[in-house]
Parts: sequence; C-alpha cells; structure tokens
Amino acid sequence: MALVLTVPPTYGYVGISAFGAILVTTWQMILVSAARKNSGIKYPQLYAEKAEVAASRKAQIFNCTQRAHANTLETLPTFMFCTLVGGLKHPRTTSILAGVWLFSRVIYTLGYATGEPSKRSRGAYPGSLALLGLLGTAGLALFDLVQRNNFKF
Repeated sequence: MALVLTVPPTYGYVGISAFGAILVTTWQMILVSAARKNSGIKYPQLYAEKAEVAASRKAQIFNCTQRAHANTLETLPTFMFCTLVGGLKHPRTTSILAGVWLFSRVIYTLGYATGEPSKRSRGAYPGSLALLGLLGTAGLALFDLVQRNNFKF
C-alpha cells in the first residue's frame, strides 16, 4: 500500500525559508571574501595563523567572519532537513522557527564579524532554540508518517 503525502497549501513558506538559507550563506560568503581581501590572507589558507592574528586586527576579524560562515554551514544540513520535513506537517510553525534561525544567523554573523567572538552570543542562543524547535517539528512529522502506516516496518 502506497503512502500519499499531501503538501499543505502553506508549504510555499517552507520553501521560502529554505531559500532564505541560501541567501544568508551567500551573504556570509561575501563577507568572508571581503574580510579575506582586507586582511591579506591568501587562498588556500583557511584561517589566519596565530602570529598573523597577533600582528593584525584584520586577521582576527577574518578568522571570526570565516568561523561564523563555517558554523552556519555545519548546521545547515540539520536546518534544511528539519525545515523541509517538519514543514510537511507543521508548515506555519516550521516557517516561523526557520525565520528565527535565519535572523539569528545574521545577528550571530554581524556580532562575530566584529572580531570579538563573545559578540556572537546574541544570535547563537535564539538560533539554537529555533533549531531545537525545528528538530521537534521534523520529529513530529516523521512520527506522523510512521503512525499512518500503523507502525509497520
């Protein structure tokens, strides 16, 4: 017996949320490129070395900007999976949580890109809570899918 999934009418907002992640990571990439150019750190060097950071505030800013982007990329697969799956059952809640996560990534990046790592916290905490909520919506959606099949394997 086939399982039929119906995409909710408000699922478009879920798609917009996923697209928003592409925009945020692209914006972060532009910031990293500008910080790299400003600091003089050449490719393929991923981060400035300790000596470079000690000698230049711009190198510290580059490292922090690069780290903000990398941290977003580390959490992006979880964000995308939970957003796309959770949105099948809870599109409004998922879209709101995704919007909070995206906004928090901007705040996180702007704070971190100052070169003072402690300033990332304003965006880190709301983003972590939003991601936890997205894990919940995805878990509930997956539970619903299994339940529809009467828990048969």
